[in-house]
Amino acid sequence: MSAPSRHRIRRLGPIEFTAFLAMSMALAALGIDLMLPAFAEIRTDLGLSAGSTALAGLVTTYFIGLAIGTVVYGPVSDRVGRRPMLAAGYAVYAAGALASALAPSLAWLLVARFVWGFGAAGPRTVTLAVVRDTYSGERMSRAMSLIMAVFIVVPVIAPTIGAAATTVMSWRWLFASVLVATAAVAVWGRRLPETLADEHRRELTVRELTEAVRVVVADRVTVGMTLALTALYGGFVAYLGTAELIFGDVFGAAQRFPVLFGGLAAVMGSAMLLNARIVRRVGTRRLAHTVLVVYLVVASALLATSLATLGVPPLWAFMALGACLLACHALLIPNLNTIAMEAMGRVAGTAAAVIGAIQIAFGALLASLTSRAFDGTVTPLAIGFLAAGVVAAALTVWAERGRLFPPLSRPASPQAITGHGPSGR
Repeated sequence: MSAPSRHRIRRLGPIEFTAFLAMSMALAALGIDLMLPAFAEIRTDLGLSAGSTALAGLVTTYFIGLAIGTVVYGPVSDRVGRRPMLAAGYAVYAAGALASALAPSLAWLLVARFVWGFGAAGPRTVTLAVVRDTYSGERMSRAMSLIMAVFIVVPVIAPTIGAAATTVMSWRWLFASVLVATAAVAVWGRRLPETLADEHRRELTVRELTEAVRVVVADRVTVGMTLALTALYGGFVAYLGTAELIFGDVFGAAQRFPVLFGGLAAVMGSAMLLNARIVRRVGTRRLAHTVLVVYLVVASALLATSLATLGVPPLWAFMALGACLLACHALLIPNLNTIAMEAMGRVAGTAAAVIGAIQIAFGALLASLTSRAFDGTVTPLAIGFLAAGVVAAALTVWAERGRLFPPLSRPASPQAITGHGPSGR
């Protein structure tokens, strides 16, 4: 592309900047939620029993690919820039989706899902680095909330779209249709400015990478919040992996799955939108600490309710308590991410990679343990949620050295905000 043609590309404005990053990040969720309503057809097509939990591996392998991919995309984006690695991620993502659509067996499909997840790591990891390049402090937390609020719309509509699509096309064509969304976001991304400052570009040498990783792991707050996110992520992915079985087998509501699952996702999206307002008034840390306490109370209530009903509580009770827990996740994810990334400005890509890899890989491992424990009741999931909350709370106390619930913050003045606009500088 010649220099004059580059100047004719209209750059993203602030609102469109946020929307693009959200949709780019949403590709990772699309790779999971669109296929959930097709699980029954996939089981039949691949010769699996109706109650088989083997398809939970489609979620697990996707997240493993996502975790490994972050280790590649983050550090490389610190060297070559954010835009090239976004483009690479889109390409691998599309290849994984196509390979999944053509899979002749479960083994092939699991490998293809790994590739799909590896590709999804590009948009997911680089988006976090772009946000850190562009914003800082509570402005970064608000931006992250808005991005994730838009991102969470995907789980609201994807299962419904997937369920409707499977009535007129096979699950293979459903997977192939993801290529259209990927192409649209990739074309949109041509207008994203490069946000990596020249002074923050790092050489791709063992010494430089080691130094960048050392910066990340030497920060007590970053390590503690990363591990807390990992525990919470494990609980959330366990819910994603067993949601179809819980609503179908436990509650006999398979036909209503897209509506019920989407309704809980809508609660998450609403909570993330609300987070952007609350953070401005009370501060990132105070909000995160308070929500962790609420999370522990609600998770305890869900487990007590499950035990009292032999693992099959009324659907309304599960929905109410589940909505509260997912709302807590929605408030914790952007804020703990913000706290973890706050001191990582000069190694944002590598930090996003380390945080993402640990969070996704070990979170997926924890989730697989909960998913495999599914026994036709909600008790294993309830135990998983509570265990995640206890571990996350303990790690947060350790990371903050016991200094919890700081005073209410005052709204930051424009002069106090150190972040930059979407132009990058």
